[in-house]
Amino acid sequence: MNRSGTHTVKSWVQMWYEVYAEPRLRENTKDYYLNYINNHIIPQLGDIKLDKLTTIQIQKFYNDLQKNGRVQRYQHIELKNKGLSVRVVHGIHTLLNNCLEQAVAERLILVNPARGCKLPKMEKREMKVLPEEKIRPYLMEADKRGLLAPFYLELTTGLRRGELLALLWTDLDVENRTISITKQVTRTKGELVVSQPKTHNSIRVLPVSQQAVDLLVEEHKKHPGNPYMFPSPKTGGMFDPDSFRHTHEKILKSIGAEHIRFHDLRHPYVKHTTKIFSLRSMAFQAQAYPDARRKTRGACQLHRGGQSQSPVRPLCNRKRFS
Repeated sequence: MNRSGTHTVKSWVQMWYEVYAEPRLRENTKDYYLNYINNHIIPQLGDIKLDKLTTIQIQKFYNDLQKNGRVQRYQHIELKNKGLSVRVVHGIHTLLNNCLEQAVAERLILVNPARGCKLPKMEKREMKVLPEEKIRPYLMEADKRGLLAPFYLELTTGLRRGELLALLWTDLDVENRTISITKQVTRTKGELVVSQPKTHNSIRVLPVSQQAVDLLVEEHKKHPGNPYMFPSPKTGGMFDPDSFRHTHEKILKSIGAEHIRFHDLRHPYVKHTTKIFSLRSMAFQAQAYPDARRKTRGACQLHRGGQSQSPVRPLCNRKRFS
């Protein structure tokens, strides 16, 4: 008997997820996959025999997702937009395509019917940065909330939110002015989970300015017995990334700035060729911290040749907080 005849799309995608996908996924990525499988693929395609699934059926499925794919989770809240975003449709396609490619590899089907589908074009989301004139008010508002240190460090290093909030005091090397990035925190199934950074290259040692080190030392004095560099003001435990993002949004609203995704705060610093933003940071330091030029040239001030003033030194012989 042909083995493909024993599988429906439902049975195969569940087996594929359990055997091939789940063991290799991060916890938060598992939630995305299970949502795509249980709320979209199985309800629409699950009863179809695997070897009978066609390209046109999958194409109609994708088209419907764009029009009516959003799941009604709360009956008392009317959905303003019933269709899924282009990004989510692409995510569902990636999952289904990989699943069907494995079916081809196991000779359950001859060809992958998802290959011929036409996907909506991904729209490039314009990245917004914090305007020069808003940097000082932004940090002053953060200071009012007792959160100057984490937001200043974010603006001058471009750390991912999960990396920033997972920092421990032992990650700071005061003598060499560096911070070790070795972990991140995410919220998964209602719990805060600490894991390795997003990619292997994300494990790194970052140089920071003396200004940042001074702020961090002052921050440490507020809660010397706490292992977290930036503990939650409410619980004293690890700062929830979602709560931190909401604080960012409240700060923007308080200073009259347009909405900027927290994620966008980091990109100008990851792309070190963004010279204009570096000059903006220099202008901010001169205004907000009059002694900044005497104390440090700053992590964001560049040599004329484009290199950071702060050297990255080996991890050995490091003076850390204990």
